[in-house]
Amino acid sequence: MAEPGGPTRLAVVGHVEWVDFVEVARHPRRGEVLHAASGFARAAGGGGVVAAVFAQLGAEVDFFCALGDDVHGHAAADELSGRGLNMHIAWRRQPTRRAVTLLEGRGERTIITMGERLDPLGSDALAWELLESADGVYFTAGDPGALRRARAATVVVASPRARAALVQPGPHIDALVFSTHDLDEREWASRIEQRARLQVCTEGERGGRWWSSDDSSGRWEAVPPPGQARDAYGCGDSFAAGFTFALARGASVAEAAAMGAQCGARCLTRAGAP
Repeated sequence: MAEPGGPTRLAVVGHVEWVDFVEVARHPRRGEVLHAASGFARAAGGGGVVAAVFAQLGAEVDFFCALGDDVHGHAAADELSGRGLNMHIAWRRQPTRRAVTLLEGRGERTIITMGERLDPLGSDALAWELLESADGVYFTAGDPGALRRARAATVVVASPRARAALVQPGPHIDALVFSTHDLDEREWASRIEQRARLQVCTEGERGGRWWSSDDSSGRWEAVPPPGQARDAYGCGDSFAAGFTFALARGASVAEAAAMGAQCGARCLTRAGAP
Protein backbone atom coordinates (compact mmCIF):
# COMPACT_ATOMS: atom_id res chain seq x y z
CA MET A 1 0.00 0.00 0.00
CA ALA A 2 1.03 3.62 -0.48
CA GLU A 3 2.48 5.40 2.52
CA PRO A 4 -0.02 7.72 4.29
CA GLY A 5 0.12 11.07 2.53
CA GLY A 6 2.17 9.62 -0.32
CA PRO A 7 1.13 9.15 -3.95
CA THR A 8 -1.35 6.48 -4.93
CA ARG A 9 0.50 3.47 -6.33
CA LEU A 10 -1.20 2.03 -9.37
CA ALA A 11 -0.30 -0.39 -12.12
CA VAL A 12 -1.55 -1.41 -15.53
CA VAL A 13 -1.17 -4.89 -16.92
CA GLY A 14 -2.13 -4.53 -20.54
CA HIS A 15 -1.52 -3.81 -24.17
CA VAL A 16 -0.02 -1.02 -26.25
CA GLU A 17 -0.60 -0.08 -29.88
CA TRP A 18 1.35 2.38 -32.00
CA VAL A 19 -1.42 4.49 -33.49
CA ASP A 20 -1.44 6.85 -36.47
CA PHE A 21 -4.17 9.45 -35.82
CA VAL A 22 -5.59 11.15 -38.92
CA GLU A 23 -7.94 14.14 -38.50
CA VAL A 24 -10.63 14.30 -41.19
CA ALA A 25 -13.77 16.38 -41.58
CA ARG A 26 -15.88 13.27 -42.15
CA HIS A 27 -15.59 9.56 -42.84
CA PRO A 28 -14.54 8.95 -46.47
CA ARG A 29 -16.96 7.35 -48.92
CA ARG A 30 -15.92 4.17 -50.69
CA GLY A 31 -13.34 4.87 -53.40
CA GLU A 32 -12.95 8.52 -52.39
CA VAL A 33 -9.67 10.40 -51.97
CA LEU A 34 -9.98 12.59 -48.88
CA HIS A 35 -7.52 15.21 -47.63
CA ALA A 36 -6.59 15.01 -43.95
CA ALA A 37 -6.40 18.16 -41.85
CA SER A 38 -3.46 16.74 -39.87
CA GLY A 39 -1.88 13.54 -38.66
CA PHE A 40 0.29 12.39 -35.80
CA ALA A 41 1.41 9.12 -34.13
CA ARG A 42 1.38 8.10 -30.48
CA ALA A 43 1.62 5.10 -28.19
CA ALA A 44 -1.96 4.26 -27.25
CA GLY A 45 -4.27 1.28 -26.85
CA GLY A 46 -6.36 0.59 -23.74
CA GLY A 47 -3.42 -0.08 -21.47
CA GLY A 48 -1.42 2.90 -22.67
CA VAL A 49 -4.32 5.34 -22.30
CA VAL A 50 -5.20 4.21 -18.76
CA ALA A 51 -1.56 4.34 -17.63
CA ALA A 52 -1.16 7.87 -19.00
CA VAL A 53 -4.33 9.09 -17.27
CA PHE A 54 -3.15 7.53 -14.00
CA ALA A 55 0.03 9.57 -14.27
CA GLN A 56 -1.94 12.74 -15.06
CA LEU A 57 -3.93 12.16 -11.88
CA GLY A 58 -0.71 12.14 -9.87
CA ALA A 59 -0.30 8.41 -9.27
CA GLU A 60 2.95 6.51 -9.28
CA VAL A 61 2.46 4.09 -12.17
CA ASP A 62 4.03 0.76 -13.12
CA PHE A 63 3.08 -0.44 -16.60
CA PHE A 64 3.51 -4.14 -17.41
CA CYS A 65 3.22 -4.83 -21.14
CA ALA A 66 4.70 -6.61 -24.16
CA LEU A 67 6.14 -4.84 -27.21
CA GLY A 68 7.74 -5.92 -30.43
CA ASP A 69 11.51 -5.43 -30.56
CA ASP A 70 11.12 -3.04 -33.49
CA VAL A 71 11.10 0.68 -34.26
CA HIS A 72 7.46 1.13 -33.18
CA GLY A 73 7.92 -0.82 -29.97
CA HIS A 74 10.95 1.21 -28.91
CA ALA A 75 9.22 4.45 -29.89
CA ALA A 76 6.25 3.47 -27.71
CA ALA A 77 8.53 2.59 -24.79
CA ASP A 78 10.37 5.92 -25.04
CA GLU A 79 7.16 7.93 -25.27
CA LEU A 80 5.44 6.20 -22.36
CA SER A 81 8.56 6.52 -20.20
CA GLY A 82 8.57 10.22 -21.07
CA ARG A 83 5.06 10.51 -19.63
CA GLY A 84 6.43 9.45 -16.25
CA LEU A 85 5.50 5.76 -16.35
CA ASN A 86 7.72 3.04 -14.91
CA MET A 87 7.86 0.64 -17.86
CA HIS A 88 8.19 -3.14 -17.39
CA ILE A 89 8.40 -4.57 -20.92
CA ALA A 90 8.52 -8.11 -22.24
CA TRP A 91 10.18 -7.73 -25.65
CA ARG A 92 8.79 -9.97 -28.39
CA ARG A 93 10.00 -11.07 -31.81
CA GLN A 94 6.55 -10.35 -33.24
CA PRO A 95 5.94 -6.81 -34.52
CA THR A 96 4.30 -4.22 -32.32
CA ARG A 97 0.61 -3.95 -33.05
CA ARG A 98 -0.31 -0.84 -35.01
CA ALA A 99 -3.53 1.01 -35.74
CA VAL A 100 -4.92 3.81 -37.88
CA THR A 101 -7.55 5.99 -36.23
CA LEU A 102 -9.70 8.43 -38.20
CA LEU A 103 -10.75 11.39 -36.05
CA GLU A 104 -13.90 12.98 -37.44
CA GLY A 105 -14.88 16.61 -36.94
CA ARG A 106 -17.95 15.63 -34.91
CA GLY A 107 -15.79 13.95 -32.26
CA GLU A 108 -16.23 10.33 -33.40
CA ARG A 109 -13.36 7.95 -34.14
CA THR A 110 -12.93 4.93 -36.42
CA ILE A 111 -10.15 2.47 -35.61
CA ILE A 112 -8.41 -0.06 -37.87
CA THR A 113 -5.93 -2.35 -36.10
CA MET A 114 -3.06 -4.19 -37.77
CA GLY A 115 -1.27 -7.22 -36.36
CA GLU A 116 -1.58 -9.44 -33.32
CA ARG A 117 -2.09 -7.88 -29.91
CA LEU A 118 0.94 -8.58 -27.72
CA ASP A 119 0.02 -9.58 -24.17
CA PRO A 120 2.26 -9.74 -21.09
CA LEU A 121 2.51 -13.24 -19.60
CA GLY A 122 2.80 -14.24 -15.99
CA SER A 123 5.93 -16.20 -16.92
CA ASP A 124 7.70 -13.11 -18.31
CA ALA A 125 10.72 -12.05 -16.26
CA LEU A 126 9.25 -8.75 -15.07
CA ALA A 127 9.19 -7.07 -11.65
CA TRP A 128 5.80 -8.57 -10.77
CA GLU A 129 6.55 -8.29 -7.05
CA LEU A 130 5.81 -4.56 -7.30
CA LEU A 131 2.12 -5.41 -7.64
CA GLU A 132 2.07 -6.67 -4.04
CA SER A 133 2.35 -3.07 -2.83
CA ALA A 134 0.02 -1.52 -5.44
CA ASP A 135 -3.19 0.17 -4.31
CA GLY A 136 -4.85 -0.82 -7.57
CA VAL A 137 -4.31 -2.51 -10.93
CA TYR A 138 -6.15 -2.09 -14.22
CA PHE A 139 -5.97 -5.21 -16.38
CA THR A 140 -6.58 -5.06 -20.16
CA ALA A 141 -4.46 -7.91 -21.55
CA GLY A 142 -2.49 -10.92 -20.37
CA ASP A 143 -2.72 -14.61 -19.66
CA PRO A 144 -4.16 -16.27 -16.52
CA GLY A 145 -0.71 -16.13 -14.94
CA ALA A 146 -0.53 -12.37 -15.41
CA LEU A 147 -3.99 -12.00 -13.86
CA ARG A 148 -2.90 -14.01 -10.84
CA ARG A 149 0.08 -11.67 -10.51
CA ALA A 150 -2.24 -8.66 -10.72
CA ARG A 151 -4.52 -10.05 -8.00
CA ALA A 152 -1.76 -9.33 -5.47
CA ALA A 153 -2.87 -5.68 -5.55
CA THR A 154 -5.49 -4.32 -3.18
CA VAL A 155 -7.99 -3.51 -5.96
CA VAL A 156 -8.18 -5.10 -9.42
CA VAL A 157 -10.35 -3.61 -12.19
CA ALA A 158 -10.46 -5.22 -15.64
CA SER A 159 -11.71 -4.70 -19.17
CA PRO A 160 -13.55 -7.48 -21.08
CA ARG A 161 -10.77 -7.10 -23.65
CA ALA A 162 -8.72 -9.24 -21.24
CA ARG A 163 -10.91 -12.20 -22.15
CA ALA A 164 -7.96 -14.56 -22.73
CA ALA A 165 -7.34 -14.47 -18.97
CA LEU A 166 -10.88 -13.94 -17.70
CA VAL A 167 -12.44 -16.96 -19.45
CA GLN A 168 -10.02 -19.30 -17.67
CA PRO A 169 -10.40 -20.34 -14.02
CA GLY A 170 -8.67 -17.90 -11.73
CA PRO A 171 -9.06 -15.19 -9.11
CA HIS A 172 -12.07 -12.90 -8.92
CA ILE A 173 -11.72 -9.23 -9.76
CA ASP A 174 -13.27 -6.24 -8.01
CA ALA A 175 -14.85 -4.57 -11.03
CA LEU A 176 -15.37 -5.09 -14.76
CA VAL A 177 -15.73 -1.89 -16.83
CA PHE A 178 -17.26 -2.08 -20.30
CA SER A 179 -19.21 -0.03 -22.86
CA THR A 180 -22.84 -0.72 -23.74
CA HIS A 181 -22.09 0.65 -27.24
CA ASP A 182 -19.35 -1.93 -27.88
CA LEU A 183 -21.05 -5.21 -28.86
CA ASP A 184 -17.89 -7.27 -28.37
CA GLU A 185 -17.26 -5.87 -24.89
CA ARG A 186 -20.90 -6.29 -23.91
CA GLU A 187 -21.02 -9.93 -25.00
CA TRP A 188 -17.78 -10.84 -23.24
CA ALA A 189 -18.87 -8.98 -20.10
CA SER A 190 -21.99 -11.16 -19.93
CA ARG A 191 -19.89 -14.33 -20.31
CA ILE A 192 -17.51 -13.47 -17.48
CA GLU A 193 -19.95 -11.67 -15.19
CA GLN A 194 -19.41 -14.16 -12.37
CA ARG A 195 -15.70 -13.26 -12.19
CA ALA A 196 -16.38 -9.72 -10.89
CA ARG A 197 -18.18 -8.51 -7.79
CA LEU A 198 -19.06 -5.28 -9.60
CA GLN A 199 -20.23 -4.59 -13.17
CA VAL A 200 -19.74 -1.05 -14.48
CA CYS A 201 -21.44 -0.24 -17.81
CA THR A 202 -20.75 3.09 -19.54
CA GLU A 203 -23.47 4.57 -21.76
CA GLY A 204 -21.78 7.57 -23.37
CA GLU A 205 -23.72 10.81 -23.07
CA ARG A 206 -26.30 9.02 -20.88
CA GLY A 207 -23.72 8.38 -18.15
CA GLY A 208 -23.90 4.76 -17.08
CA ARG A 209 -24.94 2.21 -14.49
CA TRP A 210 -23.42 -0.30 -12.11
CA TRP A 211 -24.61 -3.34 -10.24
CA SER A 212 -22.94 -5.73 -7.84
CA SER A 213 -23.07 -9.34 -6.69
CA ASP A 214 -24.81 -8.25 -3.47
CA ASP A 215 -27.75 -6.85 -5.50
CA SER A 216 -26.88 -3.19 -4.97
CA SER A 217 -26.97 -0.95 -8.03
CA GLY A 218 -26.90 2.65 -9.17
CA ARG A 219 -26.41 5.14 -11.98
CA TRP A 220 -24.23 8.13 -12.69
CA GLU A 221 -24.76 11.12 -14.94
CA ALA A 222 -22.45 12.15 -17.76
CA VAL A 223 -20.29 15.23 -17.16
CA PRO A 224 -20.37 18.00 -19.80
CA PRO A 225 -16.96 18.29 -21.49
CA PRO A 226 -14.95 21.29 -20.24
CA GLY A 227 -14.49 22.52 -23.82
CA GLN A 228 -15.28 21.70 -27.42
CA ALA A 229 -15.70 17.98 -28.17
CA ARG A 230 -12.83 16.96 -30.46
CA ASP A 231 -12.34 13.21 -30.34
CA ALA A 232 -13.94 10.19 -28.62
CA TYR A 233 -10.73 8.11 -28.75
CA GLY A 234 -9.87 6.87 -25.27
CA CYS A 235 -12.95 8.29 -23.50
CA GLY A 236 -14.01 4.88 -22.17
CA ASP A 237 -10.45 4.05 -21.13
CA SER A 238 -10.17 7.44 -19.41
CA PHE A 239 -13.38 6.70 -17.51
CA ALA A 240 -11.90 3.37 -16.42
CA ALA A 241 -8.73 5.11 -15.28
CA GLY A 242 -10.59 7.64 -13.14
CA PHE A 243 -12.85 4.93 -11.73
CA THR A 244 -9.91 2.67 -10.81
CA PHE A 245 -7.92 5.56 -9.33
CA ALA A 246 -10.78 6.56 -7.03
CA LEU A 247 -11.72 3.00 -6.06
CA ALA A 248 -8.10 2.27 -5.14
CA ARG A 249 -8.12 5.33 -2.90
CA GLY A 250 -11.10 3.99 -0.97
CA ALA A 251 -13.92 5.91 -2.69
CA SER A 252 -17.46 4.55 -2.93
CA VAL A 253 -18.68 3.17 -6.25
CA ALA A 254 -20.73 6.33 -6.83
CA GLU A 255 -17.72 8.55 -6.10
CA ALA A 256 -15.47 6.45 -8.34
CA ALA A 257 -18.00 6.63 -11.21
CA ALA A 258 -18.23 10.40 -10.83
CA MET A 259 -14.46 10.72 -11.10
CA GLY A 260 -14.43 8.39 -14.09
CA ALA A 261 -17.06 10.56 -15.79
CA GLN A 262 -14.90 13.65 -15.25
CA CYS A 263 -11.88 11.94 -16.82
CA GLY A 264 -13.94 10.74 -19.78
CA ALA A 265 -15.34 14.23 -20.39
CA ARG A 266 -11.87 15.78 -20.27
CA CYS A 267 -10.62 13.19 -22.76
CA LEU A 268 -13.33 14.21 -25.23
CA THR A 269 -11.78 17.69 -25.57
CA ARG A 270 -8.40 16.52 -26.90
CA ALA A 271 -7.30 14.82 -30.09
CA GLY A 272 -5.76 11.36 -29.87
CA ALA A 273 -4.41 9.57 -26.81
CA PRO A 274 -3.35 11.54 -23.72
